[in-house]
Amino acid sequence: MASAEVRHLFVDEESTGQRLDNFLIRHLKGVPKTLVYRIIRSGEVRINKGRASADTRVNAGDDIRVPPLRMSEKPAVLPENAAPPREFPMLFEDATFMAIDKPAGVAVHGGSGVSFGVIEQLRQARPGAPLLELVHRLDRETSGILLVAKKKSALKALQNQFRERETGKTYLTLVQGIWPGRKKVIDQALHKYLQADGERRVRVVPADDPNGMRSVTLVKVRASGRLSALAGTPEADTLFSLLEVTIKTGRTHQIRVHLSHAGHPIVGDDKYGDFELNRRMNKLGLKRMFLHAWRLTLQHPTTAEVMEMRSELPVELAPWAALT
Repeated sequence: MASAEVRHLFVDEESTGQRLDNFLIRHLKGVPKTLVYRIIRSGEVRINKGRASADTRVNAGDDIRVPPLRMSEKPAVLPENAAPPREFPMLFEDATFMAIDKPAGVAVHGGSGVSFGVIEQLRQARPGAPLLELVHRLDRETSGILLVAKKKSALKALQNQFRERETGKTYLTLVQGIWPGRKKVIDQALHKYLQADGERRVRVVPADDPNGMRSVTLVKVRASGRLSALAGTPEADTLFSLLEVTIKTGRTHQIRVHLSHAGHPIVGDDKYGDFELNRRMNKLGLKRMFLHAWRLTLQHPTTAEVMEMRSELPVELAPWAALT
């Protein structure tokens, strides 16, 4: 598809609550996802004449302006049908949605230089499925519970729960230093911005910053001390804390930025962490960021039954959770 004219897309009832990026990807057939994200970041996509971000939720009747799309350049990503089919470990599945145990190192979707992700591989593995849509996101290096809807009604119901903060999302993470037990709530606004190279970053800003979004993180200390896995190494006396972190808002990089700003970066975090410590820990065997989506509570989208799902620590993280 190539268009040299401005287009206007109008949101129908079925698409209410969908993220802007997902809406555009579904309606701009043949347009590379990298291009979709580029025109959103540049501000060329407008909703009702106003700027919007990729995670903006669209509503029925919204007028979405799409700029002229010239695609003479070679697409930066492979078409979806080039994604290798793959099934993922399943924590729950019925006719309405599934809960996947996502491994670290796998993006949830293609785009931003990634040819494909979980959702493209799932669609290839299940060509007969009428609908497979991501309900929410996890960072590429974060493992754990990821929801995929199999019906539009389930997608809307589950996304509404996330938007209204009716779900409980708790992560396990290992941070540098001894987390103060009295510090149980982090309530700090976050602002997304782009670096000079175009890479996305997030920072803490004052509560009254017009670009800030209120973000609330709850922290519970599971254990603090020295890592058993480091006994006999030069890092044996380094102190760490294993935390249970519950997010009340779902902002980009929220946990990573809140914990780093508090002086206790996540071990292995290559964006907001202690790079020197990460380098040493990598040599000792911890090859990834220690952030895992461990527990999720929600209401079933059709029965309203309260459900609690858990994903145990993957084998590459389990040895790094023993503190003495």
